[in-house]
Amino acid sequence: MALRFADPAPDAYAYPLLIRHLLQSALDARSGREIVGSDGRRHDYQTLNHRIGRLAAVLSAHGVEQGDVVAVMDWDSHRYLEAYFAIPMMGAVLQTVNVRMSRDQIAYVLKDTRPRAIIVHSDFADDLAALRPTLQPGCVIITCHDGVAVEVEVETRVGDYEALLSASDAIFSFVDFDENALATTFHTTGTTGLPKAVTFSHRQLVLHTLAVGLAMGQQPVEQGLWRESVYMPVTPMFHVHAWGLPYVATLLGLKQVYPGRYVPARLLALKRDEAVTYSHCVPTILQMMLDEAGPDARLGPWTIIIGGSALPESLMRAAAAAGITAVAGYGMSETCPVLTLSRHDLEDVRPPETVRRWAGRPIPLVQIRLHDESGEDVSGVANGQGEIVVRAPWLTQSYPNSAQAGKALWSGGWLHTQDVATREPQGDIVICDRLKDVIKTGGEWVSSAEIEDLALRDPDIAEAAVVGAPDARWGERPVLFAVARPGCTPSLQTLKDRMSPMVTAGQLSRWAAPDRLILIEALPRTSVGKIDKKLLRLRLGEDVLDSRSAS
Repeated sequence: MALRFADPAPDAYAYPLLIRHLLQSALDARSGREIVGSDGRRHDYQTLNHRIGRLAAVLSAHGVEQGDVVAVMDWDSHRYLEAYFAIPMMGAVLQTVNVRMSRDQIAYVLKDTRPRAIIVHSDFADDLAALRPTLQPGCVIITCHDGVAVEVEVETRVGDYEALLSASDAIFSFVDFDENALATTFHTTGTTGLPKAVTFSHRQLVLHTLAVGLAMGQQPVEQGLWRESVYMPVTPMFHVHAWGLPYVATLLGLKQVYPGRYVPARLLALKRDEAVTYSHCVPTILQMMLDEAGPDARLGPWTIIIGGSALPESLMRAAAAAGITAVAGYGMSETCPVLTLSRHDLEDVRPPETVRRWAGRPIPLVQIRLHDESGEDVSGVANGQGEIVVRAPWLTQSYPNSAQAGKALWSGGWLHTQDVATREPQGDIVICDRLKDVIKTGGEWVSSAEIEDLALRDPDIAEAAVVGAPDARWGERPVLFAVARPGCTPSLQTLKDRMSPMVTAGQLSRWAAPDRLILIEALPRTSVGKIDKKLLRLRLGEDVLDSRSAS
């Protein structure tokens, strides 16, 4: 007879994978750490639990029910952490609104989700007044602040966040429900079209949290997250759950520090005063903090995970000089987001400044393949280059407001990232470029990211971006946009001279040297801090950039 599961005992607990169980683990472990709020308040995990219960009770008292959307427009705050838990735990859906989008884009995403309630920082009072007509009738508005309240005169405002929580004696009674229920939603801003909605379930977020936590625990010393780590996010909490790390930090019961709006001096002060040891951010923010600290700063120990765009070698070295261990990771909005994490093991003879800049190795439960233009798997081919396609149990399954885009995202049963990569024999993923940013010139594919990294080694160049310009003879040719360091004038010939030995040695395509260098005061960036190459291409095509160029 085949072995089968016995019928469960009458009182057996099925244990759905719900976000509330992440919090409960920290409570059961009796974490003695504290949460440091963006307004300076401090409280322990038991108080965090009570505040989460009160927030849910306040929302429920004002009509929020299971399945309703609750939007949040706030900086990185203790309130956001509470919303990460309270809203999904009561069966509602947390909408994290990208406050750096244009007002028209925010209006679109609020129309798309029709929130039943919205929590808004007073810094966005003017936006709220303008956006009010886009909200559905009766949408409950709760305002908040970090020390300076701004009076917001809107009809459905029910009060101030802290005042409402303080006045509430009720603690919401959380119950179990289907682990596949939606927990969060936000909109990803692509280079074309309207923002696309991305959603994740409780099950997906719990599995992502467990996998990221396990991956962090496998990291070598000073490259991971540990029991004694002090965590401070420097990635917006509106952006893919701050890469999921607040959930991980809460599960592990770590001390957490929430900085509010990113002000470089404040970030560095919090790092010093609260002994922060672990953060994550895009390269732009890391550079901003290093500039603020100055060339002789000593900021370690501080492990910072870098994502969103490539980690330049020059930035990694500058961080190391300040005592920061920079480690690259990789993911995207649709992947919750973490897919890979780089690491350099003690026994690894490869240069750490190279290995830790790569996307790294898949975290547990992530399957990655490289598909060429015909869809063939080239993952195991020596020097095989292809688009990263992926499977994991936490990937978004569709775009609720764009079925066609969802179909393309999942073509062939793998999620398509639009990122081109190779794979090292040891398993490390090395991203070459975005599909749309790869430059096809002279019959070869040239990586814009590789040229940018070489340009950033020039002491005269502070920032760099490369795009392909149409060329009648060669198809495309690379054009370098650069921001000069104060008092410096970068030279295109200097860059070409640096590339020449690499071309001779076969390490770099002979087509990689840019045809033009265009100096620009500042590189345009997206709402999440990435360089906006679409705007660079438009400005190149319209020939409206600074005329200072060399060819």
